[in-house]
Amino acid sequence: MSDLPFDPSEVTTRLLHWYGQAGRSFPWRETRDPYRIWLSEIMLQQTGVIAVQPYYRRFLERFPTVVDLAGAPEEEVTDLWAGLGYYNRARNLHAAAKQVVAAHGGKLPADLTALMALPGIGRSTAGAILSIAFDRPAPILDGNVRRVLCRLFALQADPRSTASEKKLWAWSEALTSVERPHDYTQAIMDLGAVICIPRTPRCDECPVEPFCEARRLGLEQELPQKRPKKSVPTRHQVALVIAWDDNVFVRRRPTDGMLAGLWEFPTLEVSKDGAQASAVQALCESLCLGGKPALLGQVRHAYSHFKLELALYRVSLKAPFDANETARWCPRGELKNLSLHGAHKKALPLLDCDSL
Repeated sequence: MSDLPFDPSEVTTRLLHWYGQAGRSFPWRETRDPYRIWLSEIMLQQTGVIAVQPYYRRFLERFPTVVDLAGAPEEEVTDLWAGLGYYNRARNLHAAAKQVVAAHGGKLPADLTALMALPGIGRSTAGAILSIAFDRPAPILDGNVRRVLCRLFALQADPRSTASEKKLWAWSEALTSVERPHDYTQAIMDLGAVICIPRTPRCDECPVEPFCEARRLGLEQELPQKRPKKSVPTRHQVALVIAWDDNVFVRRRPTDGMLAGLWEFPTLEVSKDGAQASAVQALCESLCLGGKPALLGQVRHAYSHFKLELALYRVSLKAPFDANETARWCPRGELKNLSLHGAHKKALPLLDCDSL
């Protein structure tokens, strides 16, 4: 690009020198195995590195190769993912592994188009895999890199607009090192993660601060521009904590749709305000339960596109009813190890405080 405010090679050189001294150490940086690098990139979407590391290790212990992952039941994959959130990542990873085995002989392709044809892999993730695993120049544009570029080039526009996306990808490509793409990609990721951070960028420690247009203009605190927050609706649900002896009844959600394959207490949507009692009654009737459930407590949980207010009611039984492959009686002490989804896992302290 001829309109760049600086020589991109100078920025890249400084960034690589800094990375050689300050680059972070992670398990996925100790390998060039494309499968392991791909796994880390998927896990790190929407999730911090501290939370990811134990999941990454456990996942590889159970599925050390893409062939192992492809051959596993989806329920086992989502169970092992439980707690990381954004469960479509796990389902797409599993589907992509099957596709890699079927179409690519069990080896991740070293081609941008072929990578982007796999479920769950977009342009930025494909670029990260190409550069880190295969050492091939490919631009990336994850959240950290987007923030770095918005400040470095002083982008004073909505960073998610079509015009901004085009500029950001062009800038990313201009800066990407041809000689050391493996190191460069991780370097610019680290720069955004530890130096060019969202609220209080550490400009005095930044290796490319002399080239930063936002810094020159005094806009480093204002950029990237914030997008207007969308109003998030609140949904209401009721759930039954059905107890027999010291066991609790749980059932697995359908294998498609939101939170697919995860476990939960029997749950029903409350259709409108003030209808909680009728929802509880309807849920009891669907399970052929008598008696009057007692309110156990309430929890609030935020998902990406709505907030949930969940009321939990306790029902105690003298004898269990039959379970099956999609429903089971789980000892109360083992619930914390079950792949419950977020809202229901958040309700577990209510059970610990109750005699059931």
